[in-house]
Amino acid sequence: MTLDLLDWRRQVAGIYRDVRDTRDPATAHASWVAARAELFAAHPQSADPDAVLRYAPYDARWRFEVRVQPAPADRIEIPTATDGVVPFERIGRVHLDGVGSLDVWWLASYGGGVWLPLRDSNPATYGGGRYVLDTVKGADLGGHGDQLVVDLNFAYNPSCAYDEAWACPLAPPGNTVDVAVDAGELVPA
Repeated sequence: MTLDLLDWRRQVAGIYRDVRDTRDPATAHASWVAARAELFAAHPQSADPDAVLRYAPYDARWRFEVRVQPAPADRIEIPTATDGVVPFERIGRVHLDGVGSLDVWWLASYGGGVWLPLRDSNPATYGGGRYVLDTVKGADLGGHGDQLVVDLNFAYNPSCAYDEAWACPLAPPGNTVDVAVDAGELVPA
């Protein structure tokens, strides 16, 4: 089971490496969708191998390369049923034109990692929010220095959207917007 999870994470990291290495974001997105479908359907660590994953078509308006702006320090501790309390520290905010500002979090436990969730008002997306970046799990779209690639076309549902046995930190208030984001993974069919 543990080695299955390691393999899952390696494959996810490889999928995102390929995304970063592909020059055309729409082509990268098509490859990402296909790779996720294959991984979800066949891997023993899949949250639901029978799920029919659905995605909005790629739309370049939802891709941003943004600087992480300073924000007041904040710490949240999100209780989960299986992982205990998961601590995050706000490291800044990003502003996405036409969307709003989102908090950027750092996983404040062993290994760390950037976490950028998004909860929007689109009824076709998971109500608990989706993840755009979760570098501890390999979901990294790239960037340089204090800039991040934030492409909402790559927003994906956390595992708990498919199976209550999975414990997922959900998007906190600073990652909730009143905009319907018609991009990324939609609720499963």
